[in-house]
Amino acid sequence: MYNAAGQINKDHLVQRFAPLVKRIAYHLMARLPSSVQVDDLVQNGMMGLLDAINRFEAGMGAQFETYAAQRVRGAMLDGLRENDWLPRSLRRDFRRIEVAISQLEQEYGRAPSEQELATALSMTLAEYQKMLQDARGHQLISFEDMVEDGGDDFLERHLTDNSSEPSKILEDESLRQLLIQGIELLPEREKLMMALYYEQDLNLREIGEVMGVTESRVCQLHTQVVARLRARIFAEAGHKKARRNG
Repeated sequence: MYNAAGQINKDHLVQRFAPLVKRIAYHLMARLPSSVQVDDLVQNGMMGLLDAINRFEAGMGAQFETYAAQRVRGAMLDGLRENDWLPRSLRRDFRRIEVAISQLEQEYGRAPSEQELATALSMTLAEYQKMLQDARGHQLISFEDMVEDGGDDFLERHLTDNSSEPSKILEDESLRQLLIQGIELLPEREKLMMALYYEQDLNLREIGEVMGVTESRVCQLHTQVVARLRARIFAEAGHKKARRNG
């Protein structure tokens, strides 16, 4: 990492960690609308990498890759937010899916199928799956995404009392346990997809090959899983709030 003069060799670090930038970009693409270009993610990610290199301190050693990955991903997300990456219409569509999931889970006592959700939303299965495809990206949780059209903070109104900070909610152990339980209750096919994506770190194409489906189908399943988990979280938060007020 150092040149003959004992200085950090920045060019070497850029070349060494450029593949990391691309890997993070393609991993994020599974969670973004089709309008987002991977080249834009890579460009923003390279800026994050350069920032990490400039902040690099001797002695960080193997920790640099972890630090760089955080800076790269953060730069990509900052770029997305600046470009208003998810239109409000898609956010509303995603919330419609969440509401339908929550209502059918209460009615059936289990996770509803895609056909049941499509029927509840008064659309064909193909139309519902297209909505899932179009709405991908809502799963990148940011405080901007948690704001309703009227401007009220969605997390504050649904997940906590007024004294709590949204950042604390996301770190709360009870929320973590709720997510774990929600994943355990997923249909087996969706549970497998999550394991391949988050535990095995496979990309969409690789997951599709394992599951015998297309990349777009994996994307649809991922969006639906996130909708299921968010619906469960918000439903539980509503129950807790009702118990407190009761």
